[in-house]
Amino acid sequence: MPIVEVNLPNQWRTETPGHQGWQRTPRGTGANKYFMVSTDSHANEPATLWAERIEPEYRERIPRIIVDEHGVKWRISEGHRPNRLRDQALEGEDDLRSKAGADPEERLQDMAYDGIDAEIIFPNKGLSMWATPDAKFAQAQCRVYNTWAWETFRDYNDKMSPVACIATGDFEGAMAEIERTAKLGFRALTLPCKPIWGAHEVEHANYNLPMFDPMWELIQETGLPITFHISTGRDPRASRGNGGAVINYVTHSLSPTIEPVANLCASGVFERFPDLKFATIEAGIGWVPWLLDAMDEGYRKHHFWVRPKLEKMPSDYYRAHGFATFQEDPSGLELAEQYGLVDNFMWANDYPHHEGTWPHSAEAIERTMHKLDDVQRAKILGLNAAGFFGFDVPEHQRLEAYL
Repeated sequence: MPIVEVNLPNQWRTETPGHQGWQRTPRGTGANKYFMVSTDSHANEPATLWAERIEPEYRERIPRIIVDEHGVKWRISEGHRPNRLRDQALEGEDDLRSKAGADPEERLQDMAYDGIDAEIIFPNKGLSMWATPDAKFAQAQCRVYNTWAWETFRDYNDKMSPVACIATGDFEGAMAEIERTAKLGFRALTLPCKPIWGAHEVEHANYNLPMFDPMWELIQETGLPITFHISTGRDPRASRGNGGAVINYVTHSLSPTIEPVANLCASGVFERFPDLKFATIEAGIGWVPWLLDAMDEGYRKHHFWVRPKLEKMPSDYYRAHGFATFQEDPSGLELAEQYGLVDNFMWANDYPHHEGTWPHSAEAIERTMHKLDDVQRAKILGLNAAGFFGFDVPEHQRLEAYL
């Protein structure tokens, strides 16, 4: 088990009202535990992965660190503005989080400590794979990551499941990679929030357009769910200066994840492909009720502009096809029942990222889910995810055990 040194800035993470009165416990040591799936965790890829494995013509273009004439370090990536790196010594559990996740056997121990029965794994360094206007280059990076991820986690796929990364701006390459990774046995796909990286351009392809119908058809045939992770559509480091760390996280990382949801729910995609399922990853859930209201309002009040006409309201398509993951989101949980979204929300610990709840997930759950009943908690903590991603649930932890 990890040795967790709770340093002063992280002591708030241990605060909890407890789980008195709950039918089950979120604690890994509990005998009567919820089935818990972290629907967002991250790999810790080797720093040399792409340099060693990508095709030679791309080798000089991969994200890299340079040192300028003044000795300042910069992270260079085609789709990001140059990012200055400051040497910063992390302490306590912040340091622990920065180093965790590389070895599958150690991950199993960390999962047990945090009460996690299964996890979905997204890239870590590889979240920059889509950060280029050259979609073929992005696809080449995705192929490298997917091959490595399957080599690393395939023997653990019942508990640690990597998602297959697809660069949809390269349509032909995307179709081939979807087919390849589905045959390998991946449990889900992750697509960038925008097919073409960067600021909005009306001429860029986007997911509302019928040109993507062959891809939706192929994905529907594979039976794999789709995910959209934050920070994969445009530069999440677009602000600088005072408050930039907060501004970038909220405005340029989280909120752009709304775009693919509206693209799918308002365009008729689910009428043509009724078996598709999608989830937004790490963007939280508090905005989902607002979005459903906003989409329906736009459809009703702009009816004379809307094409095509839909058989249902956009919010109906979301409730039938859409999911959203979160770590701690009290406002979203407050509205889950009122908006009929208990079956659409999925919890995650975002291991090992600093935005996440590991290694204090039980305390975070107890702080934020005390107003839910046991069935609602069971669904959001793991049963919704088990259905979405196809995990087996032990009989004593299935929904029937609560009824």
